[in-house]
Formats: sequence, C-alpha cells, structure tokens
Amino acid sequence: MDAAAAADLLDGGNGKNKPPRRRCHYCNTTAITLLMFVLTNTVSIVVSSGAGSSFLRRYNYKPSNIRLWDGGSSALLAADLNTTQSDLAASRAELAALHARVRTANELLRTLLDAMSTRNTATGGDTLAAGWKRELTGELKLAVEPHGTGTNATGGAPAAFPALGHACVRVQDDLERYMSYTPGGECPSDEALAHRLMRSGCEPLPRRRCRAPSPKGYTHPLPLPASLWAAPPDAAVLWDAYLPCKNYSCLMPATPASFDLRRRRKEEKARWARDDGTLEYSIAAVLASRPNGTVRVGHDLAGGGETTYAPGTFAARMMERGVTVVTAAVSDGAPRNSFVAARGLVSVHVTAAHHRLPFFDRTLDIVHEAAGGLGVLAGGGDDVMMMEFALFDVYRVLRPGGLFWIDHYPCAAAHVNATFARMVVERVGFRKLRWNTGRGKGKGRWYISALLEKPMMA
Repeated sequence: MDAAAAADLLDGGNGKNKPPRRRCHYCNTTAITLLMFVLTNTVSIVVSSGAGSSFLRRYNYKPSNIRLWDGGSSALLAADLNTTQSDLAASRAELAALHARVRTANELLRTLLDAMSTRNTATGGDTLAAGWKRELTGELKLAVEPHGTGTNATGGAPAAFPALGHACVRVQDDLERYMSYTPGGECPSDEALAHRLMRSGCEPLPRRRCRAPSPKGYTHPLPLPASLWAAPPDAAVLWDAYLPCKNYSCLMPATPASFDLRRRRKEEKARWARDDGTLEYSIAAVLASRPNGTVRVGHDLAGGGETTYAPGTFAARMMERGVTVVTAAVSDGAPRNSFVAARGLVSVHVTAAHHRLPFFDRTLDIVHEAAGGLGVLAGGGDDVMMMEFALFDVYRVLRPGGLFWIDHYPCAAAHVNATFARMVVERVGFRKLRWNTGRGKGKGRWYISALLEKPMMA
C-alpha cells in the first residue's frame, strides 16, 4: 500500500484527519476539572456571603455527605469541597463570636455613656461653664445641686433640680453672702439683701438650713378685726441691718402721705366707699357686678411704696366684706410685708423678676391692680412686651367670669387707647365692663380705671 492509500485509509476515505480517542478523553477530563473548580469557588462565595447558609439550612444540607460521583477524581474534589465547607463553618462561628463580643462591648460603652450623661445632668455639669464666676461651695452648692425624689414610672430615681432664678449667676457675690450662715443656727436678718437679689432676677432664692429669727420683745398681735386698723408696735418687726427703714415708725411719719393708721384710720377705712362714675370705683359697685357671694378670694397688686394707701388696706376692706385677698407688697427699703402680716392679712413678695403670680390657674375671683402694681409685675417702665406677659398671667389666675379691677393705672397718653386698651381686649381677651380714663399729674400723663371680666368661655 502506498502512502496515498494509507493516508486515505486513515482519513476514512474523506480526506480529513480524526482526533484520536485518547485526546478526546483528555479534553473531557480537563473540562470537568475546570467545571469543578468553578463550582467549588461559586459554592464558597455563596456560603461566605450568607446566602448559601440559608439555602443549606433550608434543604438540610450536610457538607459531610457530599458525593458528586464515584471515582478517584470526584472523591478528591469532594474531599476538598468538604474541607472548604468546614473551614467556612469555622470562620462563620468565629465571626459570630466576634459579633457577640462587639455587641457586648457596645452595650457596655452605651451604659457607660448613659451613666456619664446622667451624672453630668444631675450635677449640672461644669459650674463655670454654666456661667458662675467661681466654683460653688458650701451651703450654696448643697442648696442648688439636685437630689433624688423617689421612684418614677420606669423604676429609676429621678433627680429633682431646686428652683433657682436664672439670673443668680450674675449676682454670685450677693448670693454667696446670702448663703453664708451657720447651718442649724439662726438666719441673718437680711430681708433687704434678699429683696435686692430678687430684683436682680435671682428669684426664687435657694432655701437655707437656718432658723428664721424672731424680733426681741415680740408680743401676740391684736385679734381680728381690731388688728386691721391698729398700728402695729415696732416690737413686731425684725430689725434688719440692710433696710434703710428698720421699723414701722419710719413708715408712719407725721405727714399726710404716711401709713399711720392711728392718724389716718378714718381716711383709710373710707377708701373705695364712693363711686363717682369716672376713675373712682367703689367696692360695693364692683361686687355688685357678680352674683352675690361669688367673689370670695382675690389678689391685690398694690405695687409696694407706689400706692397712696397703707399696705394691706384693700385686703382689710375686702375682708370686712367676707372676701379673702392676698396682698403683694414689696419690701423695698421698708418692712411693708411685715406691716401687712401684723394687720392679720396675708402678703406675698412679688418683684419685677417674678413674672408668674404665685397662684394656680383659674383660682381667683378678683385681681386688683392699684397705682402701678401691674407695672411692678411687668418690670416697670413702658415695656409693652413685659406688660403683655403680666396681663396674660393675670388672665391665667382668674377663673372664668373673674374680675380684673384696674385702679388708677398710670399710663402715657399716647398708649392709653393705641397700646394698652388694644392689648387688654384684643390681645389678652378681657371683656370691658367699665372703662374710664382721666388726666393725671404731669405732662402727657393719664390714668386708667377699668373693670374687666375674663369671659366664661374662651
């Protein structure tokens, strides 16, 4: 057989060479190996990403039972795959343990931060950062730091922050002097110092751990109703080194404008007895505007030394009518609050810094403002914004249908109708029962007398 015939025989008679079967077996093995490599890596990626684990759990896959096919190559690949799965499982277990430790550390850190935050809040943080010139010490520090008050709804013990005027940090020198005393001993006689602090905005003042002193030679007061119109003795007032007027005698000099009840009892008892239809209102006419007996408790914004009647006289006149009135007297340079108390009446210390009257909402039947008392509550002057705050607070403490009696309120002529009248009626919401204006002393100065009602329904 020649070469051509041999070639033709090999080509199967069509002139093309066929690959030997040995080579086809080699190609199939390579493809299978490559496929197994890809499959192994794919399974590893899926398992490591977390998707494979859910798949395996779903179908109860057990890596130890993997058997792809029989044979030496498949057994080796299955062993490699099983080893890889075991390593992945171990890595996942280690990662889960690490996550658990991280969560524990986060919880501990959060607990520590919360504790630090609670401590900073409870202690008020850095006192210097809060505006104090010096670190608080002694009784002042004890008085203003928070204390526990019991158990709240969540089971913790909340911190109670004592009330302290926000402007106290500006008068730290006077406040430290006020809090300088012997704990458990007798308090200093420093009413004027307390008043100066409150006028500066340091109101309310911190409490003190000392006993309020009693006047020397103090005697029991006269019984009611005699005490209402009797001049109290000087022994009933405590001598105060800070007060320019240290007793009742200097409140009652021998002048027509004095508060001497011995000389002016008839004049004092005649106040608010006549109604002239203009600025002068009588108590009888005011009480007649309400159903009989429904005006029971009230408040007198007397304005301290700015009034032309003795402290407590309005409350005394109302008491004779069966109405209990608390007097707001300002002890500015004289013991006016003690004077009111000696007459058997109740007084409260209200200053320009005390913007909120010391009464609950809707508790009073009447509020009486006399000769600048509202100005004291509003901070004095013609500050329209502060006056509006004061009027809204009067509205707050009055019950529905309660009366607001404005008695000779001094006001600039330009503000009578354009500002004050519109504020009282339109802004605050009082209803006019009576409204009278009249010229006062001084150029452009007018007075307002009015009887206003808080509406029964807003």
